[in-house]
Amino acid sequence: MTNRLQQIVTEHAERLGIPGVAAGVYLDGTEEFAFHGVTSVENPLAVDENTLFQFGSTGKTFTSTAIMRLVEQGKIDLDAPVRRYVPELKLADEATAEAVTVLHLLNHTAGWSGDYMGSAQDVGDDALTNYVTQMATLPQEFPLGSGVSYNNASLSLAGRLVEKVTGQRFEDVINELILQPLGMEHSFFFPTDIMTRRFVVGHTQGPDGSFTVARPWAMPRSGAPAGGITANAADQVGWIRFHLGDGTAPDGTRLLSQESLDRMKEPTVHMVGSAIGDHVGISWLIEDVDGVRLVGHGGSTIGQQSAFQMVPERNFGITVLTNADAGSDLNHAVVRAALKEYVGVVQTDPEPTRRQSEALAEYAGDYDTIAMALKLTVGDDGWLIADSQPKPEFLAQLGASAEDFASPPMPLGMTTPDGDGFVIVEGPGQGMKGYFARDDAGTVTAVHLGGRLATRV
Repeated sequence: MTNRLQQIVTEHAERLGIPGVAAGVYLDGTEEFAFHGVTSVENPLAVDENTLFQFGSTGKTFTSTAIMRLVEQGKIDLDAPVRRYVPELKLADEATAEAVTVLHLLNHTAGWSGDYMGSAQDVGDDALTNYVTQMATLPQEFPLGSGVSYNNASLSLAGRLVEKVTGQRFEDVINELILQPLGMEHSFFFPTDIMTRRFVVGHTQGPDGSFTVARPWAMPRSGAPAGGITANAADQVGWIRFHLGDGTAPDGTRLLSQESLDRMKEPTVHMVGSAIGDHVGISWLIEDVDGVRLVGHGGSTIGQQSAFQMVPERNFGITVLTNADAGSDLNHAVVRAALKEYVGVVQTDPEPTRRQSEALAEYAGDYDTIAMALKLTVGDDGWLIADSQPKPEFLAQLGASAEDFASPPMPLGMTTPDGDGFVIVEGPGQGMKGYFARDDAGTVTAVHLGGRLATRV
């Protein structure tokens, strides 16, 4: 295997001007890596094999894998109510609080608002305890188990559940059950561990194309189970190796049965046409492409974007780590090029179709999540225009500014002449799919964009 990966990464990083990139490929026991650019535009150091990146929500699969280990130890039952383990759980909807199961937390079907991030100032060992208390204020957006909407809050609750059944800090459990046995010596939770090593900072791209450092650097500690690990590319490839393997660590120690490892990659709920895939497994996001099944989970933090994709039947996986909010475009391009180059899988975007303004009018209006306000208007060219703005309270949780989450308006094209599916036509997120939801009377009530269900105001 020649280092085609470096050619792919360099080509797209230079085209898009991304400050820094690290990538790794695994194919049939062979690993290949590529590095490009610098850690920071303010304090530039070359990105290399030791450079640490935040990889965000891929961390959800670490939380779920630890839970599966605890399932096999008899400490957790996926179908048990969460209150068996976290009896103090209170939610806005008491029926949901009583009935929600562990599996609901891991497949984004709990139904409450999912993007409450906790407080950046809450850094103590009781961060998850405090977070779960605050969940009582989260509105229930749809009935438990009746739909799918990406849910960070569910994973933070799952992290507290892990603490309750083990009597340990969440970070220590992940270290003990996963990082240490897999030899992942370059994966860390705490800034005090990371700051003594070479690491990247996030960047925000301005209207003129230039990049500035995004601040703050760290996400709230209560978000650790949803995506709080920082690592180098080699450790991420190690994660690919494990999940494409037989459940054993490099030294032969069995961490999970093959049955449990495979079960994580099997659909538990379907959502064909969503930005995050066609199905959700146990945290893994699943998509059927070109006759094969893709299993993966990327992530986003403040000015950093990651991709993580596997093709189990081809024994292939790729991870891409970037230090810019615009890195999602690079990730998209690199993953697609690598899928084609290494395993012959061709991934294409749905073709958008233009509609008359009158036909698009029923979709126009204001939509809302706990984190974002979304306005849809009818464009002049047969597309809908989506303009999203972060809410002040969401920014306050992170200690971030609106500029850190700024994005230009997105044109949405419907994917069929008369259906409710759409695709982002151009710009950041190009090719991302979504769909509108209707009630029994046929009225548009919500939009599924970016994996989130935003309800109509």
